[in-house]
Amino acid sequence: MAERIDHDVKPTPIGPDAREELERLLQSLHEQGMLRFANDVVSAKSPVLKVLLDGLGKQATLNAIQNLSILGMALSRIPPEDFYKLVFGMKDALAALSRSPTASGKEEAPGVTGVYRMLNDDELWASLRPALDAVQAFSRRMAEPADKPVTQFTGKQTEM
Repeated sequence: MAERIDHDVKPTPIGPDAREELERLLQSLHEQGMLRFANDVVSAKSPVLKVLLDGLGKQATLNAIQNLSILGMALSRIPPEDFYKLVFGMKDALAALSRSPTASGKEEAPGVTGVYRMLNDDELWASLRPALDAVQAFSRRMAEPADKPVTQFTGKQTEM
């Protein structure tokens, strides 16, 4: 019986190889002036680094960075379909607020009878229930003592 012959078939080149792509990238960066900019930044490392560190060392900058990270943590917990509903619900609410209630621009008070009818309007209460629940949840969160955001998010204690 004959022995098996090992033969690796090399794939047909379908485009430029890595070296050609790298040369093309370098040429594009040069043509756009990015290489010169990068060289200038590296050459002026002391003044640029000083400006960056001075800016990052300010309390306002640290607050902004922490606030952005908190926003990212909160957004990471919201499923995209819920966030979609929230954003477009707010858009629809703002559109409804901007419309004038009547042609004259003034809405008449409902009166005692109108208020009584509103109290018995199940559809009205069903539509108000989510808003009331949201206000209660917001109120509960505002009453809680503030802990470090990372501790609240992960449950791990932090030092600072």
